[in-house]
Amino acid sequence: MSAAPANPSPRHSFRLFQRAPASLEEAQQHPPLDIGPDQVLEMDEADWYAKVYRGEDAPQLTWRAVLVGSLLGFLLAFTNLYIGLKTGWALGVAITATIVSYSLWSVLQRVGLSKAPMTILETNCMQSTASSAGYATGGTMVSAIAALLMVSGHHLPWPILVAWTLLLGALGTVLAIPMKRNMINRERLRFPSGTAAAVTLQSLYSKGDEALAKARALFWAALGGAVVPLLIELQIRETVTATGDKVRSALLPAETALFDWLPALGTHTHEGGGQVPNRPSDWTMVLDHNPIMIAAGALVGLKVAIWMTLSGLFLAYVLGPLGQDAVWTNGQGELVAAVTAPGKAWKEIGIWSGVPIMVASGLLMFLLQWRTILRAFQGLGSSAVGGADDQIRRTEVPFSWFAWGVVLSGGGVVWLAHAYFAVPWHYGALAVALTFFLSLVACRATGESDITPVGAMGKVMQLTYGVLIPQNATANLMTASITSSSAGSAADLLNDLKSGYLLGAHPRRQFMAQFIGIFSGTAATVMGFYLLVPDATALMGSTAADGTVIAPRFPAPAAQTWKAVADVFRHGLGNMHPVHREAIFWGLGFGVVLVVLEQVFPKWQKWLPSATGIGLGLILPFQYPLSMLAGAVIAWVWQARSKEGAERYVVPIASGIIAGVSIVGVIVAALNNLLFAS
Repeated sequence: MSAAPANPSPRHSFRLFQRAPASLEEAQQHPPLDIGPDQVLEMDEADWYAKVYRGEDAPQLTWRAVLVGSLLGFLLAFTNLYIGLKTGWALGVAITATIVSYSLWSVLQRVGLSKAPMTILETNCMQSTASSAGYATGGTMVSAIAALLMVSGHHLPWPILVAWTLLLGALGTVLAIPMKRNMINRERLRFPSGTAAAVTLQSLYSKGDEALAKARALFWAALGGAVVPLLIELQIRETVTATGDKVRSALLPAETALFDWLPALGTHTHEGGGQVPNRPSDWTMVLDHNPIMIAAGALVGLKVAIWMTLSGLFLAYVLGPLGQDAVWTNGQGELVAAVTAPGKAWKEIGIWSGVPIMVASGLLMFLLQWRTILRAFQGLGSSAVGGADDQIRRTEVPFSWFAWGVVLSGGGVVWLAHAYFAVPWHYGALAVALTFFLSLVACRATGESDITPVGAMGKVMQLTYGVLIPQNATANLMTASITSSSAGSAADLLNDLKSGYLLGAHPRRQFMAQFIGIFSGTAATVMGFYLLVPDATALMGSTAADGTVIAPRFPAPAAQTWKAVADVFRHGLGNMHPVHREAIFWGLGFGVVLVVLEQVFPKWQKWLPSATGIGLGLILPFQYPLSMLAGAVIAWVWQARSKEGAERYVVPIASGIIAGVSIVGVIVAALNNLLFAS
């Protein structure tokens, strides 16, 4: 692993795509640098060009890297869509794609199907493509698009959804162009996820055996996870009811009422008309048989999982029963309870407590980052490449790509917003303009803290358009989705460019790899969304003929949050149940208090309540926080007993389970919808 940076070749004509090494010997001419990513972090731009930059001839943007990255990103996009609809979180896929790709190519070499390994810069380009496809294109699907489905009751036509997703991904990618040089080259912001990806790559190419061990763990975990949807979701069994109706079901139940021996509060109306006592399972306190939330809990950590579970118990034993007893006469003279059934408590009152907690804490934390916001705008003017020397102009992404990209993708977004979502032209253009400035702030926050505040960005836009276009829930949701999705794409690009920067990559070629990933990611997320969510009941749940409340397959907490904010502007606070209004105000106040506590007692932060955990626990059916707590406890115990083993295997195993369940879950959904439909 010893190589000095290759000298740039500024005289010959520049080719964007390159030829891959044809032999092992040719690949070995481009090994990793002797300089580690930790050393590159401290270098200024001049030193980087002199000591780190690999030049224009080092293989990087090759068709095999792009094709493998697109394929992996296509598959991993299903994992983020699935887990996003379950939990509202998005998981970075760059490291997973890197490990899988490296291991896959090692296997292909061993069996003789490939003559040359990928160079480290090819693998880096591959993970950029995979990251763009698997992470950066799915944000709007689990938030605004899912919320719009719940509001309207019907899906968007697939050509519109494809165009919207593709344009937002492209817009976010080009918006990051003028930010890159200042944030990465000059200020040297760490972008922790990008730095971690570079360190992982450097480690893979120096410790291949360890990488293969992680890959094996990921593979077997994925294989185990893949079996679960076949058992608990595939509607392969057909039975006939007493009335002669044919009903399809899976081989095994998806959940077990394991906690019905515990006490529960309140009563509900029985099928025969009488009142019967509630059981814990009526409050969604059941054991979920799907391990995907256990895996997610292992990644999320113990603090968030504990507070999710505690707030879920608070909903079942305090807030929910209070809501059942709170009856109000609405404008039509009907008596309406704040909670009409225990199984609906999470979406009838929990959402009006949990969403305000997360909105208040997220926006306040964002405002407290005023120094970050100020630095973002101060650094914008020094990012241009126009006055730079020839070498920089040949390596950095030209400003013309930014200008034309914004005109084409931004213009397409404005046109679609006007034509299909009733957003006036000038408000659509304003949304794109505001998106640039909010993405600038989001990218800087990502560079400094590894936290991309897309939720806060979306809420800023929802509040803005709630004032500009009140009573228009569609416009409220879709203008906000412009900002949140584009900000996520921009931050993902800078994370990947940071990884390439630390390895000496050519930024223009890596940008192109990132841009190409948008296409396979769009195809995967749109197709997966239609298959996983055939109608709004998959997100909102339903009620059986006997009155039993059926929990949604995908509670989509991010979308529930977006829908709640849009509903407030659409209906107005005066038309809401008084208890729901009280829940909003108490939630806003509690969210502010949690942020204040973190600011006043920073040393006690790990012991203070988690606003995210409390909020999510209130807006999710209880089985999800419970499963996440189980996963977090398993990871914590493993860490306590074997720190080295946990650090090596927790992430690959959890990622493998999520990938296996998600990918096969999409296939099972397709079979259920097309082959086993009742």
